[in-house]
Amino acid sequence: MSIQRILVTGGAGFLGSHLCDRLVSQGQDVICLDNFFTSQKSNVAHLLNKPNFELIRHDVTHPIYLEVDQIYNLACPAAPGHYQYNPIKTMKTSVLGAINTLGMAKRCGAKIFQASTSEVYGDPEVHPQPETYRGAVNTIGPRACYDEGKRAAETLFFDYHRRNGVNIRLGRIFNTYGPRMHPFDGRVVSNFIRQALANEPITIFGDGTQSRSFCYVDDLIDAMLAHMNAPDDCTGPINMGNADEFSMNELAELIVELTDSKSTIVHAPLPEDDPKQRRPDLTLAKNMLGWQPRVPLREGLKRTVEYFKAVDLDTFRAPTPNY
Repeated sequence: MSIQRILVTGGAGFLGSHLCDRLVSQGQDVICLDNFFTSQKSNVAHLLNKPNFELIRHDVTHPIYLEVDQIYNLACPAAPGHYQYNPIKTMKTSVLGAINTLGMAKRCGAKIFQASTSEVYGDPEVHPQPETYRGAVNTIGPRACYDEGKRAAETLFFDYHRRNGVNIRLGRIFNTYGPRMHPFDGRVVSNFIRQALANEPITIFGDGTQSRSFCYVDDLIDAMLAHMNAPDDCTGPINMGNADEFSMNELAELIVELTDSKSTIVHAPLPEDDPKQRRPDLTLAKNMLGWQPRVPLREGLKRTVEYFKAVDLDTFRAPTPNY
């Protein structure tokens, strides 16, 4: 396989840094672009001395001119506390980021992958969610800046594909976890582990019966790479996640067990528009990409707990006011 020049926007984030790791290890020429709003330079510090890795501090809402063969557009705050902190900027990141990276792909003739999200399905009325489901999103709610921003980005990707022949890939990413999650991102896995390790009460919003499916980061990166390297007619959208479903109560109990914690469970009001259930239909991913997740939740959580034990929480920026 010839060496590709690959741009990863949001490359210092949780998913982006793992993707950069994989691409660098394959010998690809990787450009990591990030504005470090929610990401950490430490996520990619170990790559800085690699001859095939370059780090650029840049905000994807502004144009940048690079010569590349592939683009992975991962730039956007993905945790509710982060994306609700500046909702207008979140929408700009999704929409202008898509326009700028698609323009680059058009000019360079590059393949481009868009990291979309299960949030495009909203609070789903169909379960599990197939790619044909159009979603139930509140366009004026507090989560809309992210949900609608990603939906608009999907529209842009397919319009650039239809009108300009841009070679696109669109993956809808469901809940993903693993090492390098931001400890204060407000997501359930990071919240529960951080609280459990400190023997603090674990906060469950609502009665805890709401469910999610959790995909380990290594599996998710496998899916993204498989999609980028699939035939050109494999545009997507394709769901990427894990089909094993767990309630918030089950997740909290498992994390307490794995951390040998003395934490108790406390309940708080459910945030507005928080989905009651979320699980991908992975039929397309299996049939078109030959992909399915392999890491079970217990094993993935063990690895994630070890990461949280090793990090110094004082080196992470404080939570945003909406945390």
